[in-house]
Amino acid sequence: MSDIRTDWDAIVIGGGPAGSTTARYIAEGGADVLVIDGRDPIGSPLQCGELVPTNNEMRRLCPDVPDLDDLLQTPEAAISKRIREMHLVPPSGKPLRYDFEGLVLNRVAHDEALVELAESTGAEYLVNSRVERVEGETVYLRGGSEYTARVIIGAAGHNDPIRKSQWHEESLDIPVKFVLMSGEFTDAVELHFGSVAPGGYAWMFPKNGGANIGLGIQRSLSKGRSLNDYAEDFISRYRGQITYNGAGSLPMSGSIRPLVKGKHLLVGDAAGMVLPSNGAGITIAMIGGRIAGQVVAEHLRDGTPLSEYEMRWDAQMGKVMRNSKRAFRFGSLLFRSPDWLLNLAFNRLTKPFIWRAVTCRPLLGLW
Repeated sequence: MSDIRTDWDAIVIGGGPAGSTTARYIAEGGADVLVIDGRDPIGSPLQCGELVPTNNEMRRLCPDVPDLDDLLQTPEAAISKRIREMHLVPPSGKPLRYDFEGLVLNRVAHDEALVELAESTGAEYLVNSRVERVEGETVYLRGGSEYTARVIIGAAGHNDPIRKSQWHEESLDIPVKFVLMSGEFTDAVELHFGSVAPGGYAWMFPKNGGANIGLGIQRSLSKGRSLNDYAEDFISRYRGQITYNGAGSLPMSGSIRPLVKGKHLLVGDAAGMVLPSNGAGITIAMIGGRIAGQVVAEHLRDGTPLSEYEMRWDAQMGKVMRNSKRAFRFGSLLFRSPDWLLNLAFNRLTKPFIWRAVTCRPLLGLW
């Protein structure tokens, strides 16, 4: 990889869904862009539950986001299972059942497809290369290499080097632990609430021939028990062969402010682009990535101010994010309740309100 040039219009740190999408739209806009990622291959190791809504469901969830079919191109090879139903399960085990169109991904194949899409528009990748720090227009790699760019985008999650050095942002990070398990499972997505996962939720997302099973908790509500303890208890409810153990972290404070400082931008998990009320991050990161990529390309070509990124993000996702933060705060109060109270709260009368909260709509009224 030593023949890769060192000066670029734009550099993206991190090649996950946010980074690859950003790079795709920068390149589509006619600029030269390099993605630097410490992994090889990108997408591995797996760090999430792998569930995304279908494009039709996304249109309902995020009505102000245009052209979702152009943005969210999920190849068949990256889809493990199509979902038609979601169960929200209180401690009693008696679920509230909802219609929900979703895709459980093969996440590694999904991220690889996004890399290929970005490369097809002209983006270039430097993998197995870790960023040490960013100063001004220069990205310094471990090992001594240096790369420069007119705009640098941080898309490397909550430990992104630009975020850590320049934003000093405190966010509520929910640690998650999960497994891939082979075996036979129901066809519905399950979300479990209560003392099984204090302050968060546990999940079972069925896949072809298995499932992704795990949970996230708020440590402040965990009463001294470790994430491992909670994960072990929940995962042991299911029968099958564990084929993979994974862990990660979800930023649950909503998108941060500002998204731009000088010639530096944050996108995806690094920018808090996760819906706090349900933990959805993959498609939300891609929405942010497209806006960032388009604005960076326009900035390099026409001088459009980079602050336009934040304005477009607010126009497309501000309402959804505000509703989601509100629902998360309400949920955090509710989930401090003892299990018996949570069982009472999950009933036929509350069923539509709970669904509105999970899907980031106002609890009362219309959009």
